Amino acid sequence: MARDENLKRLWDDVVSHLSNQFADGEPLDLDGIIYIIGLQEKGNLSIKYSKDDKINLMHIAICRLLEPFGYYEFDYFDKEGWPHYKVLEKIPSLKAGEQTVLMKEAIVNYFLEKKVVE
Repeated sequence: MARDENLKRLWDDVVSHLSNQFADGEPLDLDGIIYIIGLQEKGNLSIKYSKDDKINLMHIAICRLLEPFGYYEFDYFDKEGWPHYKVLEKIPSLKAGEQTVLMKEAIVNYFLEKKVVE
């Protein structure tokens, strides 16, 4: 139970920090946070992205977030600067709630690593 409470506290800290920084305090949802991570990982914030690019940014974020869990591994940057990952292990079938918990845990770990939250 303590692990779940710690994850909830850290998740709330991440949401609060990012919401204040990027959404004028309006709480960001999971997809919004994943998109922000994709932008961070792509590294070029000055261009306008197409709808397909935005989906690709979210895919990059998911790969990066699940990399420490052993599901993906960074492979290379293409000539346009897009990171590419290779699949190491298929993600197991999870219920929606389990997927959400996995992603929240991965996001919290990402921002702990970046020293955004403690």
